Amino acid sequence: MNSSEIYIDSFLKVTPTFNSIWCLSLAAAGTIGLTGVIPILFMSSISHDDKDANNRLKLLLSFSVGGLLGDVFLHLLPEAWAYVMKSGSLIENYLSLGLWVVSGISTFLAIEMIFTICGSNSDDQEKTNDEIKADEHDDNSEKNSLAVEKKWVSPSVTGYLSVFANGVDNFTHGLAIAASFSAGVKIGVLTTIAILIHEVPHEFGDFAILMKSGFSRWKAIQAQMFTAAVAMIGAAVALLAQSSETEVGSRTRWILPYSAGCFLYIAMSNILPGLLKEDNPKESLKQLVGITMGVLIMALVNMIDDDSLSLFM
Repeated sequence: MNSSEIYIDSFLKVTPTFNSIWCLSLAAAGTIGLTGVIPILFMSSISHDDKDANNRLKLLLSFSVGGLLGDVFLHLLPEAWAYVMKSGSLIENYLSLGLWVVSGISTFLAIEMIFTICGSNSDDQEKTNDEIKADEHDDNSEKNSLAVEKKWVSPSVTGYLSVFANGVDNFTHGLAIAASFSAGVKIGVLTTIAILIHEVPHEFGDFAILMKSGFSRWKAIQAQMFTAAVAMIGAAVALLAQSSETEVGSRTRWILPYSAGCFLYIAMSNILPGLLKEDNPKESLKQLVGITMGVLIMALVNMIDDDSLSLFM
């Protein structure tokens, strides 16, 4: 063992002080949140006028569907189930777990309904105003039509729902990281690495969702900065509670099934219907492979998480 390995080993075994726990937890949580910037830096913006680029976007979206489903059924729900098994009243907690999943779906359904109704009323009002202006300015109709064509289109509600869901997910990551560093530096570092391995492939799917929703590159970066801040807030909440990892988990276990419901809604209601409109058999097959790959990668990541943690604990 060389000097650097000895230093790392001694660092991991040291008992963290109060200040070091805060610094390490916030730094790790911020790093987890900023993984969302990785695909934005390495992938170019996608033009909706380019057929090949659109096909690539759909393929990436299919991967995101698989990633979201894998995250829900292979990570979030099993972890929530584990908390239920540790608790006393199983029947009540089973019911609670299911209700929180439904709550996540219902929340996003209600939000999208509200946005759709408000957007519809706004469009009707704009049409009425346009008709009045057209009657008053017939001679400028050509200029007005050009202006409408160049009008900036605001991001759809799907993108904002995705940002919100990822914020909730990152909040739980912050809780887990802070609780882990409170137990020891080694446990905290291993937990951070496990979450990083899990998050990176997930973020590529999130990037595709933001691009589909009309987010610009800069707006996508701002959204990921927001989710990074939420992860740090989660870490701060856990540290302020000054609780053990088990206590933090018991108080916030509703977040896991709620996040699962949110991700389910995004995958099955917002993304999958668009993929089902594909009429090219070859592209449909590619998208099916993309969904399968997304699920398999999340399964592999979860196995790596379990193996790596059991190896060093």
